[in-house]
Amino acid sequence: MAKQVVPEAARQRRRPTRTGTVLSEGTIVRTALRVLREHGSTGLTARRLGAALGADPSALYRYFAGMDDLARAIGDELMGRALDSWTASGDWRADLRALGKAIHTSYLAHPQAAVLTASRVTGRPREIAVDETILGILRGAGLPDPAAVSVYHAFIDQSLAFAALDAGSLALTDEARAGDEEMWHSTYARLPAASHPNIAATAQLLAQRMPHSAYPAALEMLLEHTAAQLSRAGAEESGPATVPPHRPPGHQ
Repeated sequence: MAKQVVPEAARQRRRPTRTGTVLSEGTIVRTALRVLREHGSTGLTARRLGAALGADPSALYRYFAGMDDLARAIGDELMGRALDSWTASGDWRADLRALGKAIHTSYLAHPQAAVLTASRVTGRPREIAVDETILGILRGAGLPDPAAVSVYHAFIDQSLAFAALDAGSLALTDEARAGDEEMWHSTYARLPAASHPNIAATAQLLAQRMPHSAYPAALEMLLEHTAAQLSRAGAEESGPATVPPHRPPGHQ
């Protein structure tokens, strides 16, 4: 059973912890990001986090209902950092591209945290602000609401899916990641054309491209899809062109 979180007004610890830290929700989240970086996505425990803060682990439950609640707060922090680094230009395509890249970059800056949180819906203020911003860009561009929601769904899931995928690679040891990348040379490039003609024909291109993220290319595809949706919506709004009635020759 989740513990009752202490109301925000009553949360502030009046005395510093053993390390001189004054606890707050933000301090705990930032420390949790450091613990994740040092110990991986499975290494974040109340005991380990309490030790890093110089506080009894039970103190965490004044701020979070449990470790799952803390994970949501970490995801919310990454979303907030993405939005903080983004500036609107007024051009829907440029704004969506920049925001998508900001989300991807924010999560990849903390790959262990990304693995832990990219699949979560936090319901917290900073994530909600990102969602409101994306929908505002799409609706402001002229998409009807059903299309705006459809593109929003694809956009945010694409951003987070690639963040999780790319973060998973970054979270590997250097040796493991190098081994995966070498596979394109050691295995794929050596497949015979007789049995694998398509891989053999593209092996060198695959070896060059596959170690890099496909997110920028996928994002551009989604932007092109969105532009097509906007064109369709504009055409439907204007309606069919009016064709003057046919009149036989000699008639006015």
